[in-house]
Amino acid sequence: MRAVLQRVAQASVTVGGHMVGSIGPGVCVLVGITHDDTQDDMEYMARKILGLRVFDDESGAPWKRSVQDCALDILCVSQFTLYAKTTKGSKPDFHQAMKSHQSRQFFDDFVDLLGRMYSPDRIQTGEFGAMMQVALVNDGPVTLELDSRRFAYTHDSADKQARLAKQAAKEQRRSQFAPAKVDTPLR
Repeated sequence: MRAVLQRVAQASVTVGGHMVGSIGPGVCVLVGITHDDTQDDMEYMARKILGLRVFDDESGAPWKRSVQDCALDILCVSQFTLYAKTTKGSKPDFHQAMKSHQSRQFFDDFVDLLGRMYSPDRIQTGEFGAMMQVALVNDGPVTLELDSRRFAYTHDSADKQARLAKQAAKEQRRSQFAPAKVDTPLR
């Protein structure tokens, strides 16, 4: 799962001219679901959203309190475009996103989990699959990218391959200048 979390003074979602969700101070979370997300990803993301300390404490010290600590609201908006690949051509590729019929249930389960872990009346959503207009006043601004697969990024493996290729080239250059081993008979 991926999410973009924004600390907001207020946020709302409108569909077809009708407001379907709105919050005051809290966090607006755009949620993307990929085809192989599991219950573990869902639980990780819920804990992360509820526990991230993006708010000031009573004395004004920054980064001390979470949305849950402050008893603030959460607006969750499904956002399959968070899994877009834009490396080839000019049209985004959305094949990494979970298919709509599966992701609807997954998103609903995720929102239910957030409600159980926090408070159902503090959670608002958009309308799954609809063309939505999301309005918000970003507070700070504070915008954070979250990923339940934080150690499995594809660019990490590309970086690792590049490092290994560089190391192999370096070893090959060294071997060109190393003295040749000569077998000498034992006396």
